[in-house]
Amino acid sequence: MLSLLITGKSGRMGRALIEAAAADPGVEVTATHDVGEDLDAAMAAAECAIDFTVHDFTGDVLDAALKHGTRLVIGTTGHTDAERARIAEAAKTLPVVLAPNYSVGVNTLFWLTRKAARVLGQDRFDIEVAEMHHRHKIDAPSGTARRLLDILHEETGTAYEGDVAHGRVGNIGPRKPREIGMHTLRGGDVVGDHTVIFAADGERVELTHKASSRMTFAAGAVRAALWLRDQPPGLYDMQQVLGLE
Repeated sequence: MLSLLITGKSGRMGRALIEAAAADPGVEVTATHDVGEDLDAAMAAAECAIDFTVHDFTGDVLDAALKHGTRLVIGTTGHTDAERARIAEAAKTLPVVLAPNYSVGVNTLFWLTRKAARVLGQDRFDIEVAEMHHRHKIDAPSGTARRLLDILHEETGTAYEGDVAHGRVGNIGPRKPREIGMHTLRGGDVVGDHTVIFAADGERVELTHKASSRMTFAAGAVRAALWLRDQPPGLYDMQQVLGLE
């Protein structure tokens, strides 16, 4: 049985992770952590830690994990380039899964988006991305939307800086040929909706995933922790966990 540390135990995702772990016979929550508690002691009590807290706490998680050799599943989004570099450096020593979304359905959306972008391209199809989350989410666009944009950039040769239009207002003129629209919505208790639109003259393809429960993410993170148990040091994502790469 795999022993787990769940950080942010009093948060929405922390509670969902504890519930998901309790439902999986292959894992046991042997430690939890919240603000003001002893992270070092908690990390020492587990083989793998799952962190869905805030990006500026990731450095503390990395330091404690490196000290105790604890594997990491990181679902926090909004990391800066420097923070992502620290994660990559830690992954030279520890097995780490870093993913913007742990839902099986969303990772299927990633896969489908890549295939659609290869087939449809930008010669005839204009590409737009839209996401909506609850009013409390602090980063925008969401980590999942950023990953969708990354996939689109890889397949179309575009770039986040220069080719992405974050909403549109005013007399902006006609749409630029290589432009990808990015639209962020916030409100209510929406867990997470993501849509990629490929629009051409006479037809439109829309790929959509809607999450109605955080348990989809929590169960996926527990699955990633179990998968990580048999992996060597390295930086992995959920596509690899699910065998989509």
